[in-house]
Amino acid sequence: MGRKDKVPRKDLTLHWEAGPTLGRSFTHGPRLEKGQLCIHRDGIYRLHIQVTLANCSSACSTVQPRATVTVSICSPATHSISLLRLHFGQGCTVASQRLTRLAFGDVLCTNLTLPLLPSRNADETFFGIHWVYP
Repeated sequence: MGRKDKVPRKDLTLHWEAGPTLGRSFTHGPRLEKGQLCIHRDGIYRLHIQVTLANCSSACSTVQPRATVTVSICSPATHSISLLRLHFGQGCTVASQRLTRLAFGDVLCTNLTLPLLPSRNADETFFGIHWVYP
């Protein structure tokens, strides 16, 4: 799933889009609704994310040391939990994947420290999920 272009960012939440042209998308069991992944089937999922910051050079990174991107279950509130927290450190890109159990009705959200902006390139910034097992 590529990132929607939303400028300027007013909150921490990144919104995502999907389509057949985005070959890195993995969906089976979830649905993309208003830029957030909604789980429609209980099971174990492989979650992956990569975020590259816009206007960032690895050679002379100006990234704040505490800059992070997180993936969380943001709804329902009773099941709210952080699944991944990635720190940029002195780099311009973070990437990770993990297996996690998700339940019907969970809504996943991704947040990026303000005022940082993610790259608009779908090969540099993407998020996906794949249903692995019931």
